[in-house]
Amino acid sequence: QVHLVESGGGLVQAGGSLRLSCQASGSSFGINTRGWYRQAPGKQRELVASITSGGSINYASSVKGRFTISRDSAKNTVYLQMNSLSPEDTAVYYCNAVRFSGSWRSDYWGQGTQVTVSS
Repeated sequence: QVHLVESGGGLVQAGGSLRLSCQASGSSFGINTRGWYRQAPGKQRELVASITSGGSINYASSVKGRFTISRDSAKNTVYLQMNSLSPEDTAVYYCNAVRFSGSWRSDYWGQGTQVTVSS
């Protein structure tokens, strides 16, 4: 089992920055991908950014050039640096970890942290 705890959300004005953190605890064996998703009211949860154990990074097109995902393996922590925030970035942000075992995929989720960007 993997336990994920997010921190760093809050209220910020448009153009501002926030950094989210996600610390993992429990069994990290086989965790291949860590990432961030977000869900705005009335919308589906969407991938924001992900990073694999090999260092491959993927961003949603809407955040490229503004958001940066990084990790500190020693701390089992993944970060999401968010710059040039706009009201469209307002959402609950969820930390995610994926474990692959053969063809079986297991997703683990944090409790979510609210990010609100005011105009």
